[in-house]
This record gives sequence, C-alpha cells and structure tokens, in this order.
Amino acid sequence: MMKVDVKIWAVSALLLACSPSQDTGTEEGKDLGLSTYYKDYFPIGVAVSPSALQGVQAQLIKDNFVSMTPENVMKSGPIHPQEEVYNWAPADKVAAFAKENQMKLRGHALLWHNQAPDWLFVDSLGNDVSKEILYQRLERHITDVVTRYKDVIYAWDVVNEAISDESGQFYRDSKWYQICGEEFIAKAFEYARAADPNVQLFYNDYEVINPVKREKIYQMVKGLQDAGVPIDGVGIQGHWSVYEPSESTLRATIDRFTGMGLQVQITELDVSIYPKEHAPRDKNEDDDDTFTDELKQKQIDQYDMIFRVFRENKEKLSSVTFWNVSDQYSWLDFFPVNGRKDYPLLFDEDNQPKEAYWKVVGF
Repeated sequence: MMKVDVKIWAVSALLLACSPSQDTGTEEGKDLGLSTYYKDYFPIGVAVSPSALQGVQAQLIKDNFVSMTPENVMKSGPIHPQEEVYNWAPADKVAAFAKENQMKLRGHALLWHNQAPDWLFVDSLGNDVSKEILYQRLERHITDVVTRYKDVIYAWDVVNEAISDESGQFYRDSKWYQICGEEFIAKAFEYARAADPNVQLFYNDYEVINPVKREKIYQMVKGLQDAGVPIDGVGIQGHWSVYEPSESTLRATIDRFTGMGLQVQITELDVSIYPKEHAPRDKNEDDDDTFTDELKQKQIDQYDMIFRVFRENKEKLSSVTFWNVSDQYSWLDFFPVNGRKDYPLLFDEDNQPKEAYWKVVGF
C-alpha cells in the first residue's frame, strides 16, 4: 500500500512541475490573477450581469479583474422602460458589488439605437415626437442615471454605435438620427457633462478595425472636439475573432486615435472561434461548433498577439475590458448564429483558465 501511495505522490509531483502555472511568472506556482499580471500596464475589466455576481463567477471576477461594466442593466431600455418608471435594482446590484470590492465601474451606455425604449420617440398617438421633446426626454434620462451612480462610475459610454457600417453612409439611420440629425451626439455628451463634471465621457463603437468605418469614427470624434463638445475618450470594441484583426491592423487602429489627445480603451474584448458575421441567422448543417485543437491554437496565438500589442502600447491604453467572464456564458452563444455555441474568453465553461490565459499572462 505504501508503494502505491509513493507512486501516486510521484506522479502528482511530476504533473505539478509540468503545469502551465510554473512558466507564467506566478509566485510559488500560484496564479496571481489576470489583473495582477497587468498591474504595471493597464487596468483589466469585465462586463457582468447581476447573475454573475454570486458563486464561482463572483470569486473569479474578484480574483482577476479590477473594473466592471454592466453588460445590459444600465442601457436605456432595461433601466428606463417607461417614461415614469425606472428599474434601478439590477444596476444597483452591480454598483454595490463594485463599491464593496473596491472595483472601478464603467457605465454602459447612455444612448444607443438598440435596446432603447419606444416611449422615447413617440407621442400618445404613436407619432414621432419633435426634436425638442426628444432632447427633453434624453436630458432627463441622462441626468437621472448619471446622477444616481455618480459616486461609483468613473467613465460612461455616452453614445454607442452611432456610425454606419455601410461604406456609402456616414451616420447610422437610427430613430435618433431620423428625428434629430447628427447633433444628438453632441447633446448627449453635453447632458452627461452637466450631470457629472468629473466623469470621463467616451464614444464607443465596434468594427473600428475596418479602415473605412475607423476613418468615419475619427472624423466624427474630431468634429466633436473642434466644436468643444466634452468628449474624453474613444472605446474600441474588441469583438474580434481568431481570424481578425491582423497585428498591423490592430496597431493602426490604436494609433489612429491616440494622437487626438483622448483616452483610448479596449471596451468589449472577446475572440470568437468563428469568422465574423453580423446578420442573425439559424445554424445549418455546415456549422460545426466543435472547439477543435486547431481552433484552440488559433485562439491562443491570436490572444498572444493582441496582448503583446496592448503591452507595447501601454502608454496609449487606459483600460482593457473583456465582454463577459467565461465561456460558461457569452453573448456570442447563439448569436449571430442561432443554436451555435462560442468559446471566446480566457476562462472555460467550468470557469477555469484556458491555455490562452496562460499565454496572455506568461510574458
């Protein structure tokens, strides 16, 4: 019996000696947590729902991140579903968790074409309201929300995704744009600054790696600056994949905005294992959602490149935020392809570090 125990001990010791944590800068083989490895580079955050703030994921958040973003509960529809009704409880839970654990909190988002409640845009007869009435409603919404979380939120995504994806169209043809024209963007920043003179105000968008869309965003932001609109930074959503961006594209994207005297943050980072799609569709027989060894290696290599570029640009980035905690749940599950699972994060379905995690911290 003693011989068997010795053998088991010997095998266990060998496995421990070969574990990834021994090669990642840990202290005495202990994982220090993602944000600790990057404490000399930039804060690392994560998007959360209230349900993630308990159990295993809550501990994972506390161990690995120093900042949070509410994934959905502070968007205008969820938090202000009717003109005289606010749904504060879910957002309050996120804010309380941040305060209790001394974490920074980014607000997301004050104005977005999606998840915006219908009452903002129509009168009692269902007709579009005037620009003046829409601004009154927007100002009240922004003032109420920003003021409530003034003691905990250090930065807001004020306007989210106002630029069109179409090459021949500048602004997205949203209800905001249809009623107000482009000036609604400046108004939102002005209302947010009036509500909290000290909070940092960001414009946030996706597909910034696309050169055409990137240039439109640059021109829009420069126009705001030239007009004296109170904007402090640009959020580059990192909804990327194992196939994009290239290193040169990522560097060019960061560089394009850092010369403007604004903060640049990576706001919504995940690395899908699939080629990028935007239009929702159903899964078909050609959609294989197996997380193969080949795809795992592609994801490891992509995360390695992305964080190497981030580290080399640490003076240009003031924060990096992952969009969701682990592969247990991601907004990319069943979107845009209904029925297809994705695996885009550094922690797996069991909330354990993936090989890509060890690569990211093993510099």
